[in-house]
Amino acid sequence: MEVLKEHQTESEWPKQQRNAKKGKKIYKAVWRWHFYAGIFFAPLIVLLSITGGIYLFKPQIEDSMYHDLYYVEEGEQKLTPTEQITEVERNYPNAEIISFTPSFETDRSSVVSIEDAEGNISVYVNPYNGEITGSLNENDRFMAFIKLLHNGELWGGTIGNRLVELAACWTIILIITGAYLWWPTTWKSIYGTFIPRIRKYKGKRLLWRDLHAVTAIWFSLFLIIQLFSGLMWSDIWGGMAHRAVETTGAGSPVGDQPWETHAFPESSISTKEVADVPWAAENLPVPNSTSNGVSTVSAEKVMQIAQEKNIHPGYQIVLPKEETGVYTVYLDPAEVYPNRPSPHAQQTLHIDQYSGEVLEDYGWDDYGSIGKLVTYGIAFHQGEFGIFNQLLSLILVIAIILIPVSGLVMWWKRKPNGKLGAPALPENFKMLKGVTIIVLSFSIFFPLVGLSLLLVWVLDWFVIKRIPAVKQWLS
Repeated sequence: MEVLKEHQTESEWPKQQRNAKKGKKIYKAVWRWHFYAGIFFAPLIVLLSITGGIYLFKPQIEDSMYHDLYYVEEGEQKLTPTEQITEVERNYPNAEIISFTPSFETDRSSVVSIEDAEGNISVYVNPYNGEITGSLNENDRFMAFIKLLHNGELWGGTIGNRLVELAACWTIILIITGAYLWWPTTWKSIYGTFIPRIRKYKGKRLLWRDLHAVTAIWFSLFLIIQLFSGLMWSDIWGGMAHRAVETTGAGSPVGDQPWETHAFPESSISTKEVADVPWAAENLPVPNSTSNGVSTVSAEKVMQIAQEKNIHPGYQIVLPKEETGVYTVYLDPAEVYPNRPSPHAQQTLHIDQYSGEVLEDYGWDDYGSIGKLVTYGIAFHQGEFGIFNQLLSLILVIAIILIPVSGLVMWWKRKPNGKLGAPALPENFKMLKGVTIIVLSFSIFFPLVGLSLLLVWVLDWFVIKRIPAVKQWLS
């Protein structure tokens, strides 16, 4: 073996030794990066996991909490939608009728959504006798509170929402960097990475280390799927993904293709502005109704059209707001319980309010490849594939809580007094080309990550380096 002489510079070392030295520097740099991201985002990751775990069981929880509103005694003959809506109008004369959800089981209430001075109210109607069994302000729902906690709007508004998105992006990076740090290089090193070293758990520190690494390795793929599906709802990354999908035509309506623009009427309004439709239909253009001096078709007629189009029961009918508005009928399987249909049942119709003509019929077969993939991811994220999906996602929630908690315990056990205890940056470390490309790639793919790195660089250059006490504590 060739011996390195003390007077040799690094550039004069043999290639094997230079690569080994470079590899160690990269490892230490990635470890430091992993450490800081984990320390600062761990609390938020735990909060998102807990609230997400609760939200997974929204159907069962709400079914129990609002049972008296959701269910009625089965009768002989249901009233027409118009009769039910008229009863709500009589009891809420100053409210605007927004939508109607027909009773989709023999023992379920119909729901009339109204807008008044108190906000968006769901009024529950017995479809057999028209009796109003109760109402619920949508903002007062327990799951609305959990959702606002989960997306950050409750505790931080827009900034909180951005922090949640940033935490999700950094969690993906943490999983990738963690896999790099812990990935076994020999058969022996699979113990403590893929296989826990139970026989060696004489000290608790090794236990926490294996809980952190083994759990992360085994659940990493599922966690990344869960995180990406959640990011589809975010403003920055989700909006960017939407635009990318629209550009390729792989997730938007087929008629949005440049050579098929005639297939869908032009409109400056997207469907998500008039109804809370599934993700793939959000940017579907809303056409205009054409008045021929006739009255609008009835809700009964709209229901008949929906049945002819084989829309699964549980759909919602959004009423037109203007003279050129349309009836929007859509099915979101996530809102149907307990007999929840598959994501394939998603469907959105736009119906001319005067003629009853179906101007748009957008369903699963019209989704592009990416649109279908994202729909599956979102359905998995929300536990829409049934109780097995919910339990599997609950296990993922427990895993994603255990990973940062075990990491924090590891850090706390070895943290020196008066210091953060971050891994030391390699001496004379210069950003290597490979690392630079990785950092730039992450920053481009996750814009908020790039912004956060820029902010960290500014703080490091102008604040931390100029305040010895802060620099000493962060070391």
